[in-house]
Amino acid sequence: MKTLISELKTSLVLTFAFVVLLCGAYPLAVWAGAQILFPAKANGSLLVGPDGAVRGSALLAQNFSSDRYFQPRPSAAGTGFDATSSGGTNLGPTSQKLADNIKAAVAAYRATNGLKETAPVPADAVTSSGSGLDPHISLANAGLQAPRVARARGLPLARVQESIDENTAGRDLGALGEPGVNVLLLNAALDRISRGK
Repeated sequence: MKTLISELKTSLVLTFAFVVLLCGAYPLAVWAGAQILFPAKANGSLLVGPDGAVRGSALLAQNFSSDRYFQPRPSAAGTGFDATSSGGTNLGPTSQKLADNIKAAVAAYRATNGLKETAPVPADAVTSSGSGLDPHISLANAGLQAPRVARARGLPLARVQESIDENTAGRDLGALGEPGVNVLLLNAALDRISRGK
């Protein structure tokens, strides 16, 4: 009986110690370290507008429909760009529905951006990402949208291209993936230019 009580006491003490360590001290240390080392990223990479309101996160795509804005990749997340329902289309390469969706997206992209019917369209302009929330588009996609955005904003094309260059993220670790343009950051930069700031 004495052994059982001793073992129960040891088990309870260890359980309490691990609860304090793993449910209190460790998460607190990770949170504090993140706040000190990279506070913006630790708090969601939020983009705050001139009025102090949060406009979005640089980590998540959101829909822009006006010609004044660059448009992100299509989204299959929920009803589109729904962070609570992240996911792709789950349609395979032999799916007729996928082929039809892409064909319609190519036609819409060409019409929106004033391209010829035979103009090549970047894949990221007509296919959704695996999460449906990818905030980046390719340089080719941004380049094809630039004339439309410049016209709609009344800005020189060279100034819009300069803003694309300023908001281009390089390859991860210098070698992985392709350079991309964060649509939310680019559109926010263009809004600042249009306001004269």
